[in-house]
Amino acid sequence: MKFVISSSDLLNHLQAVSRVISSKNTLPILDNFLFKLQDNELVITASDLESTLTTRMKLDNISGEGLIAIPAKILTDTLKEFPEQPLSFEISLENYAVVISSENGKFNIVGQNGEDFPQYPLLKDDVKVTVRMSAEVLLNGISKTIFASADDELRPVMNGIFLDFSPENMTFVASDAHKLVRYKRFDVRTESESSFILPKKPASLLKNILAREKNDVVIEFDDKNAIFSLSDYHLVSRLVEGNYPNYSSVIPSDNPNKLIIDRLDIINSLRRVSVFSSQASNLVKLELGSNQLNVSAQDIDFSISAYEKLQCQYEGDEMEIGFKSTFLIEILNNLPSGEIVMELSDPSRAGLLLPLEKESDDEDLLMLLMPMMINV
Repeated sequence: MKFVISSSDLLNHLQAVSRVISSKNTLPILDNFLFKLQDNELVITASDLESTLTTRMKLDNISGEGLIAIPAKILTDTLKEFPEQPLSFEISLENYAVVISSENGKFNIVGQNGEDFPQYPLLKDDVKVTVRMSAEVLLNGISKTIFASADDELRPVMNGIFLDFSPENMTFVASDAHKLVRYKRFDVRTESESSFILPKKPASLLKNILAREKNDVVIEFDDKNAIFSLSDYHLVSRLVEGNYPNYSSVIPSDNPNKLIIDRLDIINSLRRVSVFSSQASNLVKLELGSNQLNVSAQDIDFSISAYEKLQCQYEGDEMEIGFKSTFLIEILNNLPSGEIVMELSDPSRAGLLLPLEKESDDEDLLMLLMPMMINV
């Protein structure tokens, strides 16, 4: 079989799907891309068994059809060195020889039988749920939550994003037990309640390809797998099995102490002051009172300390609360608002961080951070 293709177009598609390929594949065939040529279309697939990503490219200059596995690393490394130009692929399905002809030379690769490439699973029709949403909504949901997901071998349900569908709204949730993000969308609804936990790797793959997607995304899922269908890409992911914890129970409802402050001001102050915190704990102390926030840190072992005063709007009782600075900065970096609201009940309960201005009336974003004990 033969086809002619743009070197840069092919490289763009290969780089997008190559993120699936694991460095520790259990099956040697998974170190390859699967090329399928059929009906004037090249379908390229990469997989690590847990996630399978497929992309489609329409081609004009094709003869023959078939299936071959081509080594991923050597193909992408070669294409990176080409300037934009048409490349001709000539593939023998008898001995799996691949000849790539450029303007000035020829490159020979040996592939493998494409029939040996594992098939991705099919969904069970009796339990399958289908949801359609805009690419922007899905991208926002993943981008705003993925940083809060865990890497916990003992609790795998925490190592992903929980997508919860209901007749009222859709909710994205991620938590590592220290911080939690809940992102609701009121413009995505389903007839009945359903949910799944999307692992972190396919979530980051989607984040990468959704940015260029203009059309809606169709999500289909059952109890084991989910399929995300985009214009040019098709992602099949095995889901995390198990029940996600009841996240609503950890969100405090009565928070009479409310702080409003410029997001960049507090981030920059925390970065400066946290240099002086204990390396073991990264503890920073926030003292709140009369429209002023004091940010302080100290490391008794090295006899160093720092504090800064910041102007803010504050309503509530005077209080001191401690947070791990790295977590607090990470949350503030992921809030999309110029000014943020921090709602607190008391120093032993979680603090809520919210954007002061919403990006859309159809969304509700809440971030939560557990406090640390202040050693007096």
